[in-house]
Amino acid sequence: MLKRLIPVVILALGIVGFMALRLTRPEPAPAVAQERSWPVEALSVSLVEHVPLLPLFGEVMAPEMINLVAPIEARVAARPVSDGQRVHEGELLVALDDADLFPPLRQAEAEVADLEAQLENEHIRHDNDRQVLAREREILASATRQLERNRALVARNLTSQADLDVARDNVARAQLNVTSRESAVAEFPSRLASLEARLARTQVMLATAQRDLERGRVHAPFEGRVTRVQVAPGDHVAARAPLLSLYPIDGLEMRARIPQRFRAEIEEHLTQGTPLLAIAERSEQRFVLERLAGESDPTGTEAIFSLESQAHGLRPGSMVTVQLERPAVANALAVPYAALHGPNLLYRINGDNRLERQHVERLGEIQKDEGERWLLVRAEELNEGDRVMATHLPNAMQGLRVEVTDGLVGKGINP
Repeated sequence: MLKRLIPVVILALGIVGFMALRLTRPEPAPAVAQERSWPVEALSVSLVEHVPLLPLFGEVMAPEMINLVAPIEARVAARPVSDGQRVHEGELLVALDDADLFPPLRQAEAEVADLEAQLENEHIRHDNDRQVLAREREILASATRQLERNRALVARNLTSQADLDVARDNVARAQLNVTSRESAVAEFPSRLASLEARLARTQVMLATAQRDLERGRVHAPFEGRVTRVQVAPGDHVAARAPLLSLYPIDGLEMRARIPQRFRAEIEEHLTQGTPLLAIAERSEQRFVLERLAGESDPTGTEAIFSLESQAHGLRPGSMVTVQLERPAVANALAVPYAALHGPNLLYRINGDNRLERQHVERLGEIQKDEGERWLLVRAEELNEGDRVMATHLPNAMQGLRVEVTDGLVGKGINP
């Protein structure tokens, strides 16, 4: 019996011990929920005037480039320049063979001399016709008087009918000569006009031949650079065939397409005469905005820039990345792109280190001294000295608690 009670006693003692330990255990400290704070960088708001930049991708062009062509079919005798060579005003570029240039000139000179001689002969012939006409009219008058005498004699039977017929034939021949001579005199103005027209046409041909002779030796009309060379000495070229091209050293311009949303702003400042500069990113060359193109399309309008500095390294067809300095804006804040949440949202950090949503207006961008691009914004509720979160938080929301690290606090934000 005792052996059966021993397990029961042991079990009872275990239960009593467990209950005693449970009743005498220490009370745990109550759990307190702690709000998590997110480490972020911040910058101080400084509202100053900034010059926003507009990045553009432009192409260098030479609007004053001239394309030289052969005046006539000829052989190229000389071409002392090469592609890319810089030449001075008056320097020989291409010379065509004189054996091809002079024959048209000599032929035109001969035709002009021939027509001038014909004109002189026509004047002499006209003077002779007038003199002969006067004599033939005298002969006609004499023959007419003789005819009248013969008629009177025939009427009195003092001469024969044959003499009267001879006198009548003499009058007819004299009248025919006078009529023929009068016709020659009357035709003189038309013959003269015809010869003068032919002479004028031949003189034009002579002037053309002289011009072609002069153009057969092509000289640089200005200081420039040779390009598009298409002939070599010994080549036989056709009339109007291209020879080479030349553009002035100081005549380069750049064309870049400006987005449509900036066109009205830029056009207004052009109307006011305010110069806008564009600076190349790598070469530091400066371009001045001169005008906008006369046509545009939905993607934008071409802006035409003149080169203000020297054209070192620039060639027509070169692509240049520039930063166009747009009109200055006041009370603007420059922030890194990481500070922007969505298209137009920033977060201000209040005194309790909590985020406050701020809608901003995008004004453009600037370039820091280190080359980093920052965004220019403006917000009505941002004041001087406020703190703005400069870290991009995917979970950023109104009232979120943050912890500001050293980061950008107190650093200058001027470009």
